[in-house]
Amino acid sequence: MQKLIVDLQPVGRRASIPAGESLLSAAQAAGINLISICGGNGLCLECRVRLINGKLSPLSLVEEANLDESDLENGIRLACQAIPLSDVKVDIPPESLSAAQRLQVEGQEEVVELEPQVLPRDLTFPPPSLADLRDDLTRLRDTFGPSLDHHLSIDTQVMVQFSEQMRAWNWKGRLAIDQDGRVVSVLPDREELYGFAVDIGTTKLAAYLVSLENGRIAGKQGAMNPQIAYGEDVVARIAYANQGVEHRRTLQTRLVDTLNGLLSDLRQAAGVSQAQVVDAAIVGNTAMHHLFAGLSVRQLGQAPYVAALTEAINLPASQVGLDLAPGARIYLPPNIAGYVGADHVSMLIATHAWEMPGVTLALDIGTNTEICLSTGSRLLSCSTASGPAFEGAHIQAGMRAAPGAIERVQTIEGSLQFSTIENQLPVGVCGSGILDAVAELLANGVIDSRGVFRYISERVIPTDRGGAFLLVPGEQTGHHTDILVTRKDINEIQLAKAAIRAGVEILLIEAGLKAQDIEHFIVAGAFGTYLYLPNAVRIGMFPDLPHERYHQVGNAAGIGACQMLVSRRKRAMASEILKRMEYVELTTHPKFSDTFVDMMALKRN
Repeated sequence: MQKLIVDLQPVGRRASIPAGESLLSAAQAAGINLISICGGNGLCLECRVRLINGKLSPLSLVEEANLDESDLENGIRLACQAIPLSDVKVDIPPESLSAAQRLQVEGQEEVVELEPQVLPRDLTFPPPSLADLRDDLTRLRDTFGPSLDHHLSIDTQVMVQFSEQMRAWNWKGRLAIDQDGRVVSVLPDREELYGFAVDIGTTKLAAYLVSLENGRIAGKQGAMNPQIAYGEDVVARIAYANQGVEHRRTLQTRLVDTLNGLLSDLRQAAGVSQAQVVDAAIVGNTAMHHLFAGLSVRQLGQAPYVAALTEAINLPASQVGLDLAPGARIYLPPNIAGYVGADHVSMLIATHAWEMPGVTLALDIGTNTEICLSTGSRLLSCSTASGPAFEGAHIQAGMRAAPGAIERVQTIEGSLQFSTIENQLPVGVCGSGILDAVAELLANGVIDSRGVFRYISERVIPTDRGGAFLLVPGEQTGHHTDILVTRKDINEIQLAKAAIRAGVEILLIEAGLKAQDIEHFIVAGAFGTYLYLPNAVRIGMFPDLPHERYHQVGNAAGIGACQMLVSRRKRAMASEILKRMEYVELTTHPKFSDTFVDMMALKRN
């Protein structure tokens, strides 16, 4: 019987189904909780998905009756009605999932001195009269008089708001004014000002609503980056964007739409109006930065892989369609290089890694892992292509961190035991789980340092591709299919960990140091939060240092964005980091290839 592959994004699962079965069947086979209240009869209209590529059966009568023209233009289908006619890739909107993926928004928060870019001014204006016919703008400027350091300016959109609201509020209100003298928003008297901070990850988004008056994080929320549907990694998205301007705009629009959804949810939960959100600080790797800002990414995909710009920029929120106050701008911190972006700068600010005394190494593990070595006198950075294995991609039973994902594997009384997210029946393995599994197989002698299986366990299954280990038999899983760790899975982890460790070693070589000289080893990011450090050391991904030198700090990039939102001094630090940073290009480094090969071995060193 013919089998078809259904790639289900952004969950990161793939299902092989017999020809003739629906997309809903594929999702169920992959253990994905797609909402289907009516049991797949096409009545509830909840199982909406979007076709990215491939061919599906023609619209059913149910779909023709219930999907509007906009849905059809965007490739929306009902999963219970759509039958793949070829291998397909589909995007599942968050509202179609009954269980959300785990998204890392937590980080080590720190109180910083408040010095926001936008400040409130409570004012009472003299109303116009037959004896005072000054226009509204002149009235505004005259009221401020010499108290403002800059010439007061106001956009037309904000001027409309001012003229209407001041009359409604009897000429008393609050203006949000930035440090350059621009009126950003008009508000009722004493209404609190807020800002929006975002870490745009290649896979995940972390968003924060922050008070600009006390620095308090009023709300935080995560989401999957919708661009995943167009490519799992940066290189794939650059290739998609380079197919034409419309493709690049699609990536920008999909991202901004998701950010607006996050902002709307945060505002509603906190009881905050759009006019109160008067500033934004957004960080991401260089490609995410460029795609959000609408910049070309073509040069990022071609040697020598340079950014369109590295300096910090401020964009009008209206230019990209972000739903802030009418005159608000978006601060984008500087990038360091083509593959080391503002998110890395933000992480360094939040952790103080760039200014700590002694030797500090800080990294953020992802599809691309950015690494910085601070020696006290020098700052060196590099980016290494660690691949998507730690997101569960390219792993046979891999999935992202969602309910039912195996997240921990350990040896208890001589046998491998596992735990899953939300303690649900296992349906796959996420990044931390596959790293644990490889480390435990190595510790138990089931694989050797090359990653080759040794047939000393009845759970090792011979295959024509180098063997596999039966991690969970089908009768114990949520989809009744065996969960295996294959030789290819182990190789994916070897490639990822070798890339990270080689990057660390090259920076040490450039600084004339050894691994044992590292006094603080900072691990940031979502994957870095959940990985089990002893296993990362066991397989040689991290050097064998005393445990107290390691620090897992959560989403430091997101926290850094929050700090830059409320502190102009932190923004100045970002520019200082850019000036001091020495970028090391690994692809041309004479010792990188040999170091990478050496680090492929699974060993503690």
